Amino acid sequence: MDFTIAVPLTPPPVAVIDAFLDPAFLARTATLPGIGGGEVLESTRTATTARLRVRYRFKASLNRAVSRVLDPDRLTWVDDATFDTTACRSAHTLLPDHYPDRLEATYESRVEPHGTGSTWTVTGDLVVRAPLVGGRVAGMVVAGLADHARARGRLLDAWWAERG
Repeated sequence: MDFTIAVPLTPPPVAVIDAFLDPAFLARTATLPGIGGGEVLESTRTATTARLRVRYRFKASLNRAVSRVLDPDRLTWVDDATFDTTACRSAHTLLPDHYPDRLEATYESRVEPHGTGSTWTVTGDLVVRAPLVGGRVAGMVVAGLADHARARGRLLDAWWAERG
């Protein structure tokens, strides 16, 4: 399932990327709805690039049909990302801790100037292989990702205001 999520943000693009790579900001994202965790496994940065590996878990409720195929407690993954901090872009691969034969996802993230702030756009592809319910599960996960992105945007705006 292809998806695109766009979130307007108050900070300029470089500040957004800096926050996305800040361990203190990442720790705050653990309480957001839909997707939790935010456990930083690896974080390295040079003048123009960064690598970030973070473990997340799906927290939204699943209907009974989906729960028969996928155990909600086992919907955890590592977001393995490489950042071009100069271009304010990143490429991500989601690596499932469980069900690697059923879940596959990649996405690209970019932050571009917009007015006095920026727009964060996430474009990707999510595949869920599960007889009869794969499309429904993919739709639920993408909806959870969209909710999480909007909540993360609100958190980032508050983070920026605290530091402004």
